[in-house]
Amino acid sequence: MDEQARAAAGRPLDRRAELSEFLRSRRARLKPQDVGLPDFGRHRRVPGLRREELAQLAGVSVAYYTRLEQGNGRNVSAEVLDSIARALRLTDAEHAHLTHLAKPKAHKKKPTARQPQTRLALLHLLDAMEAVPAYVVGRRSDILAWNRPAAALFGDWSELPAAERNWARLVFLHPAYRELFVDWEQKAIDIVCALRMDAGCYPDDARLSALVGELSVKSEEFRLLWATHDVKEKSHGVKRLRHPLVGELSLNYEGFRLAGDADLSLVTYHAEPGSPSAQSLRLLASWGTDATRTVPSA
Repeated sequence: MDEQARAAAGRPLDRRAELSEFLRSRRARLKPQDVGLPDFGRHRRVPGLRREELAQLAGVSVAYYTRLEQGNGRNVSAEVLDSIARALRLTDAEHAHLTHLAKPKAHKKKPTARQPQTRLALLHLLDAMEAVPAYVVGRRSDILAWNRPAAALFGDWSELPAAERNWARLVFLHPAYRELFVDWEQKAIDIVCALRMDAGCYPDDARLSALVGELSVKSEEFRLLWATHDVKEKSHGVKRLRHPLVGELSLNYEGFRLAGDADLSLVTYHAEPGSPSAQSLRLLASWGTDATRTVPSA
């Protein structure tokens, strides 16, 4: 880690700056015609809506909205945040992110340097899914547990130090994963959006701040995506992979929040029955750990 990344390590994210930049970025993406306002074209000096226009749409004073956009959300009510979210055309995920930034909750448990322990029953469940690649992912995109089919599909993460078992590190810092994901750019966007959500919920998480600092120094692509302030939650979808043994696969994934710990999710991958991808998955599952010998883990 170089000097810049070291300086970022352990330093919490500035919640007020995050709130300010998030609101500015959401306001800048709206055009007057998007919200039924007249557009004066080249006479406009700012991209997107003016503060005055946004305040009018939200039904608040310009001074009140200006204070909020400057990062002062201490006394803002949920009703006002709802109005601003509607005016900005925020998605559900963006609305939740705005609320976390403006009215942070006090968390009983502070983040620690240790990795959370995965319940034994959950490990048994992973092992029982003999034909379904599955893993448990936590805050900061940390990969906490996985089964043999997941190792055959994504690489043997057990060969990596615990700190490197992290989707953000793998996607942005390990070239093998650029080859593995056919749509690498979308995977990268999904990872950054998820990290942004985590940052809104836990701005004092020193490990998250260190991760963001290091990736910002080492990856220009990460730095540019982080600067967009985009957030979203994806619980299901389709991923196309280019596996070195079985070629291209099209897989459906499902993410399940685990009851009792909202920071943990179980993620599974499966193929359409009878498809070539389903046959390839069966082959990988039958090869098990033997398949990981040809899949780079870093």
